[in-house]
Amino acid sequence: MTVPFAAPTARPDFAYIARWVKPGAKVLDLGCGDGSLLRYLKETRDAHGYGVEIDFDSRVDCIGNGISVVQNDLETGLAMFESNSFDCVILSQTLQAMKHTEEIVREMLRVGREGIVSFPNFGYWRHRLQVLRGYMPVSGALPYQWFNTPNVHLCTIGDFERFCTEHGVRVIERAVLTDGQPVSFASNLMGELAVYRFDRAA
Repeated sequence: MTVPFAAPTARPDFAYIARWVKPGAKVLDLGCGDGSLLRYLKETRDAHGYGVEIDFDSRVDCIGNGISVVQNDLETGLAMFESNSFDCVILSQTLQAMKHTEEIVREMLRVGREGIVSFPNFGYWRHRLQVLRGYMPVSGALPYQWFNTPNVHLCTIGDFERFCTEHGVRVIERAVLTDGQPVSFASNLMGELAVYRFDRAA
């Protein structure tokens, strides 16, 4: 699989997300951190839009990156945004830290025509092996210890696809990565990071 954009960052999901964002798209990045993804999309896809972030220091970093950012707790929803006001709504490596998973996915598809999420795959074989050894997994995709992790809802690729089926979400495209490289075989076992593009099921 060819990735048309060089990734100028240590985040391998950025290039895959950019591949799915149309040129000039209006984008909302939820839990945008320092705004590096939006900056990347602006540089590679001429995308524009907003980031949403609750952390003060991260919002300051966003401004430094030239990104418009809104302060909001994602757990309270996206009521400040009108329906269908964005081409694409992104939740990059934040889904697993959300308490209200169903609500945020529903809100993503209310305010945007499409959604993109990326998350660490708890079914990855290295993660399974650490659990078998009696420990919570720690890896590049799951860098936290059990006592300081922000993650509350870890899932596997199989779990997420079942969630989509049961909640009226249509998966348009999927990329599964390990060490930044695409995985095509036994993805739920061999993939460390999953990236999905989706919209509302008809």
